[in-house]
Amino acid sequence: MATGASRVVAVLGPTNTGKTHYAIERMLGHRTGVIGLPLRLLAREVYDRIVAIRGPSVVALVTGEERIVPPRTQYWVCTVEAMPEGMGCDFVAIDEIQLCADPERGHVFTDRLLRARGLHETLFLGADTMRGPINALVPEAQFMQRERMSQLVYTGAKKITRMPPRSAIVGFSVESVYAIAELIRRQKGGAAVVMGALSPRTRNAQVALYQNGEVDYLVATDAIGMGLNLDIDHVAFSSLTKFDGRRMRPLAPNELAQIAGRAGRGMSNGTFGVTGEARPLDEGMAQAIMEHRFTPLRRLNWRNSDLKFASVEALIHALEIAPDREELTRAREADDLMALKSLSAVAEVAARASDAPSVRLLWDVCRIPDFRGISHSEHAGLLEVIFGHLHQRGTVPDDWLARQIRRIDRTDGDIDALSRRLAFIRTWTYVAQRKGWTGDESHWRDETRAVEDRVSDALHERLTQRFVDRRTSVLLRRLKQKEALLAEVNDKGEVTVEGEFVGRLEGFRFSPDKGAGGAEDKAIRAASLQALAPQFHLRADRFYNAPDTEIDYTEQGGLMWGDSAVGKLVAGSEPLKPQVQVFVDDVAGPEVAQKVQRRLQHFIDRKIAALFEPLLTLQRDEALTGLARGFAFRMVEGLGILPRAAVAQEVKDLDQDARGSLRKHGIRFGQFTVFMPLLLKPAPTRLRLVLWSLAGGLDEFPEAPPPGLVTVPAVKDAPEGYHAMCGYREAGERAIRIDMLERLADLLRVQDSRAGFEATPDMLSITGMTLEQFSGLMEGLGYRAERGEREKQRPVDAVVPEAAADPAEAPAVEDTPADLPEGADLIPDAGVAPEAETPAEPVPEAVAERIEDGQPSETELPIGAPADAAVEGPEIEVFYTFTWGRRTQQNARPKGQRTGKPKPQQGARPQGKGGKARGKQGKPPNKGGKTVSARPPRDDKKIDPDNPFAAALMGLRDNK
Repeated sequence: MATGASRVVAVLGPTNTGKTHYAIERMLGHRTGVIGLPLRLLAREVYDRIVAIRGPSVVALVTGEERIVPPRTQYWVCTVEAMPEGMGCDFVAIDEIQLCADPERGHVFTDRLLRARGLHETLFLGADTMRGPINALVPEAQFMQRERMSQLVYTGAKKITRMPPRSAIVGFSVESVYAIAELIRRQKGGAAVVMGALSPRTRNAQVALYQNGEVDYLVATDAIGMGLNLDIDHVAFSSLTKFDGRRMRPLAPNELAQIAGRAGRGMSNGTFGVTGEARPLDEGMAQAIMEHRFTPLRRLNWRNSDLKFASVEALIHALEIAPDREELTRAREADDLMALKSLSAVAEVAARASDAPSVRLLWDVCRIPDFRGISHSEHAGLLEVIFGHLHQRGTVPDDWLARQIRRIDRTDGDIDALSRRLAFIRTWTYVAQRKGWTGDESHWRDETRAVEDRVSDALHERLTQRFVDRRTSVLLRRLKQKEALLAEVNDKGEVTVEGEFVGRLEGFRFSPDKGAGGAEDKAIRAASLQALAPQFHLRADRFYNAPDTEIDYTEQGGLMWGDSAVGKLVAGSEPLKPQVQVFVDDVAGPEVAQKVQRRLQHFIDRKIAALFEPLLTLQRDEALTGLARGFAFRMVEGLGILPRAAVAQEVKDLDQDARGSLRKHGIRFGQFTVFMPLLLKPAPTRLRLVLWSLAGGLDEFPEAPPPGLVTVPAVKDAPEGYHAMCGYREAGERAIRIDMLERLADLLRVQDSRAGFEATPDMLSITGMTLEQFSGLMEGLGYRAERGEREKQRPVDAVVPEAAADPAEAPAVEDTPADLPEGADLIPDAGVAPEAETPAEPVPEAVAERIEDGQPSETELPIGAPADAAVEGPEIEVFYTFTWGRRTQQNARPKGQRTGKPKPQQGARPQGKGGKARGKQGKPPNKGGKTVSARPPRDDKKIDPDNPFAAALMGLRDNK
């Protein structure tokens, strides 16, 4: 320590040279000392370091919003603006002295350069660019050059997603910082956020996340360039321009170097570069930053500190005096001078500021920073109110100050809302720190500090919630440390790794939580799947031993285990032999996949064996030979259903023995379809559609109709063969179940389709249709339906009146059929289906009397007719006459077959009168003429003994 005259030393050099550490050591070597720092955040950091060495009883912290001054203070840690004057300390130090050139705050640093001196030692710490101005303005200063302790290397541009761990990404606006932090959260698990506007409490909490390793990335403004000591390996700039309060301007090389120099602490080397959003640095600029070569500063910002308080005008004049040194330039108009000019134009303020103490008070009020960042006029309005209270009462009223603070004392809301409250409370913290401005200084300092702490904690919590995914960061850190992760899966499939919920295990596939996409999902999958490997084996064992009742298939061919999809069906070599494709994550391993595949294959094989047992038995019957075996193959190929028109020739070629052997397997040879009735049940139908869709290579599998319906609406855009596989035949707008169609065909066979016939109640009952719907069905089957109307015949009264005017008018008993049920109509209404009938309502008593008197009921009178006018009219009914029509396209024969009317084995054919078959073209069979044929006589086919009409057929043949 120098003795005698005060020693002035300029300690210059790049970042990471230990300048601040050197100043702290020098200050603690003196009895008293004061150090001025550029940021409140840095002041708090240095304060904590000195307190750790000397204890809190001898260390003071003084900033604009914070004042901790023990009674026995020896060492003062302050922001440059808050440095006390005239204290006569042994040691004085000013950090980041190059800020003398800053357009906003430079005049304050220049004033300390010119006027702040310690009794024994004064240090100016900063960049080497200040050597010229210091040498000119402080000629007695000595210079100490310090070299960087580690190298700084430029690495070029790199995407944010590829940033190495322990990186700091720098943005120059709040919006930019938030956007980058959000991206890193999704990609890397989270980032800490540091901005100059944060309170020390929030900033320290965020830095702790980074320093403790909970996150590997820091997103910050250029505030980190001012001496904040962090363990940063790489600094990346997201932009090379910034808004300096007046305009957007490019950053100077020395400004970039100040920020980039935060990379590499102590003896560890650091790197710097840009993100993909910023243009790469010029080679010359990058080289200058690495070699710490920058253009020396020529002129420093200056504002007169010799102020005159005789009047407001005199004060303004003193503040605007120009410097008399060429190394100095007058600072641009600062916020405090702008506020002074605005308030001096207010008549009430001008009247109050009439003497020197009032002018000094007004100037002190104008120096309250605009922490809120609101408009200049609004800030001036607040200062006017504060000045009025202070000038009139001497202090700010407690009730008024309490209301201002109470509005801010809230911890709800998002990051922006809390940030605004934090900025607002800083104003009242500043007011509470001013000596004599409040009635109870200690109370209001504690009150504002408590509110700031609460809001700061809430802001830290919101920042962490938004920009830190603890789950992902924990998993990634544990993976990086090569530690085993503990995974658990509950009965709901919820997966937790190290106690953190990470997603769900759906069957044998892991579904990450949130689904944010990008690297976050990849990170979660990587950590979770590694931990889930043992769980896959446990689950595979449980699945392999699960009963078939826990497994099912969907109509789209999916295979389900409970609510989880575990595989799907794919086409095999034969329709009845589908294969299985499993849904198993690769990390589960081939052993798990094979076990799941075997279990699913067993399930579907057993399901097919149970539901298609008749078909499989037919396929395995070795007794079938020749044409019967070939037809059995066709039935298996058609999954138990074949439209008869498609196999007409094969059916015709079968003899009675062959047909009998096939009938033993449950095959029914219908007029429209050859099918196995047992396979029309809902369960086989549902599976048949899936197997048919697989064999046909359909992209989307059609669904089966609801079970139990005789007719369903026809699906017009369905794939060819769909209705047959459902067990239906398309007929017009609807499709009818094939077994019910055969029953209908039995009824149609005995009708005279040439002369025409009407629908019987049995026909309507079979189809479950109204007469109108039945006509459409018949047209779809190839019939013509002619609509007609006629007078409806009334039923004969069952009771004969006792006194008839004329015996001849009484109905004869012989006219009623003997087998007609009592009370039945003589002419049944064939146009109404039985289920559509409704019971007759009882006849009202008054109406019955009118009928007995021979008068018509009022209900029989036309609307508008007089009550005494009896209007009688016949009741009309609708009926349809059906005749055989031209074969429709859907019933057309396949190519190569003859056209004409349906053969008996192919459908309902026209009948002659009395049900006798007619010959070709509707002509009667040839009688009398001898028929000559070139073909040899055919052997009579054997009559199938299983045919229910076998006895009758034998009798006919014997009597021919």
